[in-house]
Amino acid sequence: MYIYGASGHGRVIIDLIDSFEKIHGVFDDDPSVKEILGYPVIGKIPDDYVFKSDLFIAIGDNQTRMLISKKLEKRVRFANIIHDSAIFSKRAVLGDGCVVMEGAIVKVNCVLGNQVIINTGASVDHDCTIGSFVHIAPQATLCGGIKVGDGTLIGANAIILPGVTIGDWCTIGAGSIVHQDVPDGCKWVGNKLQPPLMSVEK
Repeated sequence: MYIYGASGHGRVIIDLIDSFEKIHGVFDDDPSVKEILGYPVIGKIPDDYVFKSDLFIAIGDNQTRMLISKKLEKRVRFANIIHDSAIFSKRAVLGDGCVVMEGAIVKVNCVLGNQVIINTGASVDHDCTIGSFVHIAPQATLCGGIKVGDGTLIGANAIILPGVTIGDWCTIGAGSIVHQDVPDGCKWVGNKLQPPLMSVEK
């Protein structure tokens, strides 16, 4: 497997996989980064680079991860990573380029899009639909029947109550309790909807 990204999320991904998966190379656009967890950083991906294995985009920022995946999607297959301690239902659907980290749970009839991060100890209950480029942060809880739009961040320890729909490119603050629908591009903090953030080009 190749890794794209040599910062914090890159270290997390390497730590998850290097005991059982050979890492063929680590790429990063920052020329000052030369090494990560003992692995040399190659630098940017050359335009003519031929991948010999799958690639995982280890970048936590949702929009950056989206832009990189769209740039590379015709050149390489994106890997999925599910940690051994995670519970991922055999009746759930996983897109491409996703990671389900330690202790996370994804229950029956859930559908995850592409490039989704289900972080440490997060829980996604039955019949949830998660868009692409979403990050469900550590210990967040999504109850049943929730829909989360593309590019949204669900903060650490947030709780989303059953049946709620969260739009595209939203931010749900850490520790929030979301009890009603959240429109596209909005921010929710605590138990209250905030004004729209900004328009994100898709």
